[in-house]
Amino acid sequence: MSSLVTNFYSSSLVKYAVAGAGLCFLGYCIYFDNKRRSHPDFKKRLKERRQHSKVGKSSKSGDIQLPDLQNQEAVQKFFFEQVQLGEELLAAGDVERAVDHLSNAVPLCGQPQQLLQVLEQTLPPQVFQLLVQKLPEVNKRYASMFASSMTIPSPAAASKGPTLTLAEDDMD
Repeated sequence: MSSLVTNFYSSSLVKYAVAGAGLCFLGYCIYFDNKRRSHPDFKKRLKERRQHSKVGKSSKSGDIQLPDLQNQEAVQKFFFEQVQLGEELLAAGDVERAVDHLSNAVPLCGQPQQLLQVLEQTLPPQVFQLLVQKLPEVNKRYASMFASSMTIPSPAAASKGPTLTLAEDDMD
C-alpha cells in the first residue's frame, strides 16, 4: 500500500511540476509581450515595417528591366516572355501576377488593339477587366521609362516607338 501512495504522490508531483513550468513560461511570454508593446517606439517601428513591406510588394511588379528599345529582337523576345509568363501564371491560378505580365506585354505589341481583341476572346471576362483596368497605369509607367531611356528623340525615332491609346469604348 505504501508503494501505491508513493507512486500516486510522485505522479501528482510531476503533473504539478509540469503545470507550474507551463504557467511560468506563459507568464514569461505575457510579461515580455507587454514590455515590447509598451515601448515608446513600438507603434512607430510597426508602421515603418508595414510601409516597408507594402513598398516591397508594389515594387516587385514595377521592377521590370525593359529591353533596348532600338533592338527589335530584344523587344520581341521580351514581349513573348511576358505573354508566356502571363499564360503560365494564369494556368497556375495566380491571376494578379498573370495580369501584371500580360499588361507589360500589351504596350510593346506592334498592334495592341488586335492583341486586346484576342485577349478578350481567350481570357475569362473578370481577368480581361483586370487587364484593361491595369493598362493605363502600365502605360504611364512605360511612358516614363521610355522618356528616361531615350536621349534626344528624333522625329523618325518617335514614330517607331510602340504606343497604345485606349478609347473609351475599348474599356467596356
